[in-house]
Amino acid sequence: MNFNRNISVTALALLTVAGSAFAQVKRKPTPSPKSKPVSAQAAVTTGTVLPMDKDVLIGKLPNGLTYYIRHNEQPKNRAELYLVNKVGSLLETDAQQGLAHFTEHMAFNGTKDYPKNALVNFLQRSGVRFGADLNAYTSFDETVYQLPVPTDSAAVFAKGFNILANWAGYVTFDQAEIDKERGVVLEEERLRGRNAQERLSQQTLPVLLNNSRYASRLPIGKEAVIKNFDAATIKSFYQDWYRPNLQAVIAVGDFDVKQVEQLIKDNFSKLQNPAAPKPRADYDVPPAPGTVVKIATDKEFPYTMAQIVVKHPQTVVKTTTGFMTQMRINLLNYMIGERLNELRQKPEPPFLYGKSSYGSFVGKQDAFTTVVIAKPGDLENAFKTIVGETERARRFGFTLTELERAKQAALVQVQNNYYERFKTNSSNFVREYQRHFLVGEASPGADYEYKFYAENINKVSVADMNALAAKLITDQNRVVLIEGPDSEKEKLPAEKTVMDWLATAGKNVTAYVDNVTSEPLMEKAPEGTKVVSETNNDAIGTTMLTLGNGVKVVLKPTQFKKNQILITGYSFGGTSLASDQDFTSANLAAPIIVNSGIGKINQGQLDKLLADKNVHVTPYISDFASGINASASPGDFETAMQLIYLYFTQPRKDADVWKGNINQTRSLLATRGLDPGSVFQDTVSAVMNNNNFRAMVTTTERLNAATLDKAYSFYKDRFADASNYTFTFTGNFTVDEIKPFLEAYLGALPSTNKKETFKNLGIHPMAGVINKTVNKGVGEKSTVQIVYSGEYDYNEANNLQMDALEEVLNIKLTERLREQESSTYAPGVRINYSKIPEARYSVNIYFSCAPENVDKLVAATMDEISKLKQTGATAVDIQKFAAEQARSTQVQLKENAFWSAYLTAASQNGQDPQRILNYVQNLSQVTPQSTKETAIKYLSGKNLIKLILMPEKAAPTPTK
Repeated sequence: MNFNRNISVTALALLTVAGSAFAQVKRKPTPSPKSKPVSAQAAVTTGTVLPMDKDVLIGKLPNGLTYYIRHNEQPKNRAELYLVNKVGSLLETDAQQGLAHFTEHMAFNGTKDYPKNALVNFLQRSGVRFGADLNAYTSFDETVYQLPVPTDSAAVFAKGFNILANWAGYVTFDQAEIDKERGVVLEEERLRGRNAQERLSQQTLPVLLNNSRYASRLPIGKEAVIKNFDAATIKSFYQDWYRPNLQAVIAVGDFDVKQVEQLIKDNFSKLQNPAAPKPRADYDVPPAPGTVVKIATDKEFPYTMAQIVVKHPQTVVKTTTGFMTQMRINLLNYMIGERLNELRQKPEPPFLYGKSSYGSFVGKQDAFTTVVIAKPGDLENAFKTIVGETERARRFGFTLTELERAKQAALVQVQNNYYERFKTNSSNFVREYQRHFLVGEASPGADYEYKFYAENINKVSVADMNALAAKLITDQNRVVLIEGPDSEKEKLPAEKTVMDWLATAGKNVTAYVDNVTSEPLMEKAPEGTKVVSETNNDAIGTTMLTLGNGVKVVLKPTQFKKNQILITGYSFGGTSLASDQDFTSANLAAPIIVNSGIGKINQGQLDKLLADKNVHVTPYISDFASGINASASPGDFETAMQLIYLYFTQPRKDADVWKGNINQTRSLLATRGLDPGSVFQDTVSAVMNNNNFRAMVTTTERLNAATLDKAYSFYKDRFADASNYTFTFTGNFTVDEIKPFLEAYLGALPSTNKKETFKNLGIHPMAGVINKTVNKGVGEKSTVQIVYSGEYDYNEANNLQMDALEEVLNIKLTERLREQESSTYAPGVRINYSKIPEARYSVNIYFSCAPENVDKLVAATMDEISKLKQTGATAVDIQKFAAEQARSTQVQLKENAFWSAYLTAASQNGQDPQRILNYVQNLSQVTPQSTKETAIKYLSGKNLIKLILMPEKAAPTPTK
């Protein structure tokens, strides 16, 4: 079951920063008359066991290996294959700390059937991208391998199961490969750590996890172990724990279920459990009575933050009673979240960020977690305010109108899941079955969940919710963490003071008053204009309309998602038309309007009004365009059109929102200089944008000069003339169905025929050869960015060659810097090319490493570039690029998001939208010679920037 499980911010930070190590690297429902869901009639009060989704085949081999198999055609001709192991860092001995994660790395560096790097090479040639597709992670309790494979190649598909079996039982642990991988794993630790958050976690985790084994077995492990362990030690871990009775194979995709079951039997039946298997110890985090307070600081931490974590025993949803409880928890999280959103809309928001919710935690625990980031010097107010809100919920509970709104929002979500049950991505099913195997959580399927909510949500009363809040928000097994910069250490509260704050925070709170409006968005549809021209492009299935006011509309009806229509609209101009003096006001215009509401309805009231709608509409103003991004279900399409019309014609001017936004931004600027990454990024922005202030972080001075009147006026001006606008609609509709709405709402948008376009302000990377080093930070960690840039001839042929160059560089730098040099974890290359405001390109190469390895890796990077310019790409690397592009294009052509972005870009760049039909066959234009010519032309070094972040105590790297 994967319905809206909320993981607390604290838990998420714990898992991603310190607790997981990721290796190898984004209204009441009405049933459809054609497909009624199965009944969920159940005696909820007696706790009936939830059924398992009938569409998944679950089995177990004689050796104990479990398998889950489901046929699913989203995406077509693809399958998600996972190997899930109940094996994580908790099972390590003292001498093995870090080897659960290291084992995961070694699975990609040699198995019985795939020596050394053969596995990765084979998959890349088959169109599986390393890191983006082929991936894995290790956590406290599990290690999971992810392998997406094509199913239209029987040989590759069958090989996928052989690869999973090799990971499951036949990793070779070659000593030379182990020694090479030590540096990669240590660099992963450097990339994810060596920062303020890691150092703070070292102080707080023993308290948060009550000195349990979880606190002493972080998956990344111990540096001394990683540097010095021998092959026998890691083989021992692998042989003890990688065994079929602790493993599951999950296969979801476009295939024959019985064929897959046989492939699993053929590949996994020979795996054996140890003759005398070690018992798998079961660890948890013991509860602690009362409240424990921990205060921690770090020189580079840029915020003052408090976290209040109330821990409870983990509840795994297996029965109808558990499902009802989870439903109530979802409703509680929604209502508390809405209350905190209202606080953020005040003219003097009491905090920079605040969130409270109940969800999964660590160590067989759930937790009610509250996180608040205070404005500088204002921790007490922020702390008391957010604790006061949770205390308000505990003491006074919720209102009937709040609860009904939360129910409607929940029904919208579960209804959407039901409507899209045949369009659900395979990876979503995998996650559900993974939880079923690891913790026993039920997975009854979208049909059952939909029916259960429809039949039972109205049984939830205000009294139920008030009792739940009182149960979850307690003062027992509670941990309070206060974190801040060293510079604020003397100002942070003592433990006794924190306890006093907790005791008095809710002293004067009163019952919540729900501020709602009965105002409709619109009384009636406006008088629009009719379609004056219509043309069809049968090749790609689009229709172009022009309305009487000049608005152009591109329509792409699809059946990719039943409950989705994506909408984009743009007109050239953007903030490039604002003067330098008014730029900051103009740049804030769209964010302010987005958070202000519409007409007489403020944002809080608007959110409540739309709670039962599956609709999102957001106006934007970018550097060179203004427009709308939106989505809606077919049933809420007219609401989306009303919102678009109102954002054009009745944007709301809210002085409170403006004041609050300005105050928040000032507070963030005040401590930005403490974070080394932010300081480095400021230098990168300056160099990459030729010191133009428009592309850099704003200053307090510019912020003080901005005004709401100027921002509002600029927004009104950008949306005053729709005659230059082009809208794109992609999703489940017919042209005839939506044409009347287009005529009524888009056809009524104001039109002045100003014929505006953007201004080219010449904002691009500095010319020439530039070397800059920033010395900031106490961690032994460096970041390198190498940039080539210049003018560009924007056309399809060149764009294809640049895409190929990007992928080839990624392959070669991964092989050289990661695999050969063993001195970085995730080198990357990103090539950008654009036509607007002028045709230019940039090649961005980036990696992190130890300070002492900067020069070596820069030299290795330049050496690989030199080789490309001498001989071009190898035939094997071109094959990998072509296979990846062909596979990804096949998937993208069945996605609304792809078509929405693609058609909009084609319109903006004046390109033929039919070109996508020839893209795969055009991949043959990439050759060793073409990549050589592209490298020579665009990696000439005429405009070459090297930007390096070094720690403060390290000497600057020599300029070459």
